[in-house]
This record gives sequence, C-alpha cells and structure tokens, in this order.
Amino acid sequence: MTIFLFAIKRCFRDIMNIVLLCVLPIIVIWMPDAEWTPLPLGFQLYGAVLFFAAAKLVSIMMEDRMKGVLMRIGVAPVTHFQYLWQNLLAYTLILMVQIILVMIGGLLYGYDLVDPLFLFLVYLLFAITSISFSLAWFMLFRHKETALVILMSLIMLMSMAGGMLWPIDLMPEFMQRLVMLLPTYWLIESLTIVTTQADKTELFIPLVMLLMFTMAFLVVGSRRRLS
Repeated sequence: MTIFLFAIKRCFRDIMNIVLLCVLPIIVIWMPDAEWTPLPLGFQLYGAVLFFAAAKLVSIMMEDRMKGVLMRIGVAPVTHFQYLWQNLLAYTLILMVQIILVMIGGLLYGYDLVDPLFLFLVYLLFAITSISFSLAWFMLFRHKETALVILMSLIMLMSMAGGMLWPIDLMPEFMQRLVMLLPTYWLIESLTIVTTQADKTELFIPLVMLLMFTMAFLVVGSRRRLS
C-alpha cells in the first residue's frame, strides 16, 4: 500500500488542496439557511465543493503523466492497475473523512439534518462519481493547467444547471430534461428525496444513475495514457 499512503501525503502538500479539503467545508457549515432549499444552503452547495476537491486531487495523477511517472511504472514492479486503484482509493478516503466531519460539524452547529446516514451515503457516492468524472476528463488533455481551468468552469455550470443554486423547476421544460444527463442533477434529486423524508425506495433510481456515471467515467479514465 506504499502508493496509497504516498498519495494521501501528496494531497496535503498543495495549499489549494488544503483550502478545498479543510477550509471550504467549514464555510459550508457556517452558511445560513435559504428558503427554497430543504437543506441548509451550505449543504446544498456542498456537492460543488466535493466536485472541486475531487478535480484538484485527481489532477495530481495528471502531473504524474506529464512528468513521465507512468512510463517509469511500466518498467517497475508496480502495475498500472495498482497505481490507479491505490490513488483513487486514497482520494475516496480523504473525501469520505471530509464528508463525515462536515456532517458531524453540521449536527454540532445545530442543523436538523434529516437522516444523516442517508445523506452521508449520497454525498459519498457523488464524491466517487466526481473522482471518476475528473479521471475521465483529464484523459482528454495533455496540459494540467488547461484541463483544470476548463473543468473548474464546467463544474460551476453543472452545479447551476443541476439545481444547486436555484430550483430546477424554474428552468424551461426542455432544460429540465436535458440536465438529467448531469450527475449533479441526480445528487440534488437524491438530497431532495432524503430531506423530504420520502420513501427511501425512491433513492434507487438516483443512486443507480450515479453508479452508472461512475462506471462509465472509470472505463474511460482508466485507460493507460503515457503522454
């Protein structure tokens, strides 16, 4: 598990990573309520924070590709699969711990988080989806800076279109159907089902959709690209 532990250490060497992993979650907890959100506003926007954090973490793997690390792995006693899954496991663990701390912080701050265990499950699955999406995204580019800047802008657009900043019902009907192609839509759909205390069987479709997104992105992103 050497790669796994090294991947965790690398994540905290960058100031921006520390901000995304440690500072923004505190702001999430302190944000005020909003009338139109079933959750406190910060928890409504927390999915975007997870997405940004996942993108920044996965960009480390693109640095490895640019520096030729993947080529050296080809002649080392470490397979590409080992390198890949240990890095992804490290990122997942980091975001999982962040989610747990945010949930605990929200409860201690006095928020009435309905079914916190289900909220944790939804956030965790979306974090994994965000990691896999970022992995697939970086496969399309040769330069980290270009890929990261475009992805950050795309995450903002996906967050807005997915219903994090305003109700989806306010958008035109054709847009409401179109945004169903975005993982952010299914995150908000899952959060709505949990917070309105609807029948938990209704979570099946949103969670399956997030799993399908995850598997599709992993298939694309797990290809071995050396340059």
